[in-house]
Amino acid sequence: MKAVVLRAAEDLRVEPREERALGPGEVRVRVESGGICGSDLHYFHHYRMGDFPVREPFVLGHEAAGTIAETGPGVTRVAVGDRVAINPSHPCGQCEFCRSDRENLCGDMIFLGSSRRFPHAQGLFAESFATHERQCVKVPADTPARVAALAEPLSVVLHALSHAGPLLGREVLVTGAGPIGSLVLMMARFAGAAAVEITDVTPEPLKVAEALGADRTHDVAGNPDSLADPAHPRGRFDVAVECSGHPAALATCLAQLAPGGTLVQVGMYANTQVTVPMDQVMVKELTLKSSMRFAREFPVAVDLLASGRLNVGPVLSHEFAAADAMEAFRTASDRRRSMKVHLRF
Repeated sequence: MKAVVLRAAEDLRVEPREERALGPGEVRVRVESGGICGSDLHYFHHYRMGDFPVREPFVLGHEAAGTIAETGPGVTRVAVGDRVAINPSHPCGQCEFCRSDRENLCGDMIFLGSSRRFPHAQGLFAESFATHERQCVKVPADTPARVAALAEPLSVVLHALSHAGPLLGREVLVTGAGPIGSLVLMMARFAGAAAVEITDVTPEPLKVAEALGADRTHDVAGNPDSLADPAHPRGRFDVAVECSGHPAALATCLAQLAPGGTLVQVGMYANTQVTVPMDQVMVKELTLKSSMRFAREFPVAVDLLASGRLNVGPVLSHEFAAADAMEAFRTASDRRRSMKVHLRF
């Protein structure tokens, strides 16, 4: 089978790789679609993610869906021909975090398409992938593969919003109108928020946010004072979800949260040494929370997508054949041209 392999910064190659034999409980998924995530772009451009460099030929990708092509001994949950979304998160299942429903904090986590471990956890951008059946969640046969592949980012969003508390009737600010921010917008509205406003420094993704039902959009590069409201000098939002991973957006969230508000940090920072104005946090008695990947939200995300209750069409901007992976990654890197870009296998 062929896989999309990162060999160096901005050097992706489609190369043959051997398919391994299946063990007990394992299945082989014929991958149909894989979504390019922000972390994939970090690897592509910088050959590292945060403090974890790439140290060997590396298959990217952790958002994927496909069809069961083969089953190993003892498989009972799925059958050949079933269409599935693949959960890339492999917690150990034994540690105190796994046993307390916080497996996203597992210290021995294997997360596909990640260089945190060595040898690296190879990813899903390949024609086929062998995994345990428990990592596969069935989707209806008529669910488009690239819709099913959104289950991973939607799981991230569901987990993040679980930290925000009830959203019914609340005013919500989202900073960063990329795929995660756009899905946060959709889910906040789904959860009954009274209003959801979203910011970005690029106008094109804000047009997508408008199509998704944002109550207001704010181009904070073109109009830095767009969020200001003289009637609420101490801030007017109950919840802020920071999805951009930019210090200026964090500052915006803290300034625009009303006293007693809650910030949920989702975006990852390139510079890990971010300064937080704690006096402002203290004076307004803000609650700061963070969100890391997801825990047990994956099946819920699959159900939301497969049911059609979320119109994710505006988020799905481009699809490329795997052979055109370099073009796909360059397109995904241009936020004026793209939202969520998928590779087709």
